This record gives sequence, structure tokens and C-alpha cells, in this order.
Amino acid sequence: MAMASTWEIFPADLDRSARFYVGLLGFTVISDARDSTDPYLAFRCGEVVIGASLRPAPTSVAHRRPPIGVELGLEVDDLDTTYAAVLAAHWPLADDIQHRPWGVRDFRILDPDGYYLCIREHEYF
Repeated sequence: MAMASTWEIFPADLDRSARFYVGLLGFTVISDARDSTDPYLAFRCGEVVIGASLRPAPTSVAHRRPPIGVELGLEVDDLDTTYAAVLAAHWPLADDIQHRPWGVRDFRILDPDGYYLCIREHEYF
């Protein structure tokens, strides 16, 4: 059985999310309903799809980080190139690039709404 990954996030600003996921991480917009009564965007990169529904009220960023929230993992073909792009954009790191005790090499960032992203090498799995 083949699978892909789809996430739903709830940002406060869809334009800001588009700048982050498209401009920084290389996703493309596959659905754009920002002008509808239920504003929504969807992004794709490879087999990963992220749906973004406009959040009506702010929530605490702390509730999105482990161990309370979730860690959203993105496997990339070239970790060093992705890391360099994040640094070049002056995006803050939540955790610098490193080799983890469980065998993965990764770094962590927060998206504009505080979703915790783990960017890791594709060879991990």
C-alpha cells in the first residue's frame, strides 16, 4: 500500500504561510481559495501536501511543540542546501543542524505560526 503525507495547519495569516512554505521551503500552491468565505490554501512538495485553513483566533505557540504538540517532519534530498537556504533567509533555527542519537541528521525550525518542523535527510527511513 502506497502512502503520502497530508497535514492540515491553521495559520493566522495565509499570505505569510505562502511566503514561508513556497518562498523558503520550495512548495507550490495547488489550491488557492483565500478569497472564499472559508479561506484556504494548499501546498505541495513531492509527496507532501499541506492544507492551510485560516485560524479565527490566536493560540499559544507553546502548544504546538513536543511533547504537547506535534513535530512535522520533512525529508529533503539535500539537507545542507535546505539548511543554507534557511540561513540565507535569516529564518531563526529552533535547533541547529546535528546528528541525533537515533541516527538522523536534521535541524528544526518553527513556521510563522509556530508549527514545529523537523527538516531531515531523506535517507533516514
